[in-house]
Amino acid sequence: MLYLLLTPFADTFQVFNLFRYITFRTGGAVVTALIVAFVIGAPLIDWLRSKQGKGQPIREDGPQTHLLTKKGTPTMGGFIILISFGIAALLWGDLANLYVWAVLIVTFGFGAIGFSDDFAKVTKQKTDGLSGRARLMLEGFIAAIGTVLVMYASWSSNPEGIPFGQTFQGAVLSGGDFSSVAMPLFKDVLIPLGPAFLIFAMLVIVGAGNAVNFTDGLDGLAIVPVMIAAATFGFITYLVGNSVFASYLQVNFVPGVGELAPLLGAILGAGLGFLWYNAPPARVFMGDTGSLALGGMLGMTAVAAKHELVLAIVGGLFVMEALSVMIQVAVFKATGKRVFLMAPIHHHFEKLGWQESTVVIRFWIVAVIFAMAGLATLKLR
Repeated sequence: MLYLLLTPFADTFQVFNLFRYITFRTGGAVVTALIVAFVIGAPLIDWLRSKQGKGQPIREDGPQTHLLTKKGTPTMGGFIILISFGIAALLWGDLANLYVWAVLIVTFGFGAIGFSDDFAKVTKQKTDGLSGRARLMLEGFIAAIGTVLVMYASWSSNPEGIPFGQTFQGAVLSGGDFSSVAMPLFKDVLIPLGPAFLIFAMLVIVGAGNAVNFTDGLDGLAIVPVMIAAATFGFITYLVGNSVFASYLQVNFVPGVGELAPLLGAILGAGLGFLWYNAPPARVFMGDTGSLALGGMLGMTAVAAKHELVLAIVGGLFVMEALSVMIQVAVFKATGKRVFLMAPIHHHFEKLGWQESTVVIRFWIVAVIFAMAGLATLKLR
């Protein structure tokens, strides 16, 4: 909003020229979201506690310490993140950019699905909310809308129809045929998916949303890796949205996608503000309201930036958590035996006797390692 309102006056008032710089607006988004989260956090938590009574129901088959330490803690703390993010994104984002709207639609759409799930859990006092099939259908529908929007944004930024992978303004263009998937580490390897790209993108977005959802099980466990991934993709979107940097790094240039950096900065600021209240012992849980929204946003960002496979590296911790659940379910159905003491895998380590804080901090370290590996793919080609 500030970009659209103030940049027309940049030639008259030089100070307004700052709003043309993505880096300046990204910093502004971080600070704005952080301040808003601090301001609304405590009152919102008190309100959630007054409305939820017993708070989020705790799994009876989970670690026994959770029944004592987490019982009565309110959920839906994702509202702190979404409100802070939304205000910062609207203030500092370029609202004329279709990539921005695609990410906003997916983020708040997934957040609405998560809220419905949290609301059902709180009102019924059961650990299961919406049915899995209903959730996946709604998530897939919203992911499809976001994907179609970024495909249109890519086409509109490349009306000449220069094919994906060809040079444009000194950089390799990601336009025209947006349905190809770039391979990390290989600058010339593209996998054309054609119409199947829509399904692929939906899987990336829905998978990311649910992977972050699986990770959200301990105080501070999900939000810090999300911030690490958001900061990483903020850097990636800035680079691939700049023809000079994209040419130097030999990555696919996506005109306009750099405008997602302020939104990812807003997630970083909102996440820091939320962590103030989610740090052990947590005063509030983000719930599906936050975890689905954050995961969906990361997935949509990766699709827009044409770094879908890099997301699997940067978000390796989330992939690990999701795989642990899928492996546990598949093996148990086939053999009646368990691979892990409990899934998702962070509970497995709790069952082994690790303290909750030990699991959380070590998983943060793992998230940093995955993020560095993902960034390395930008240069190792």
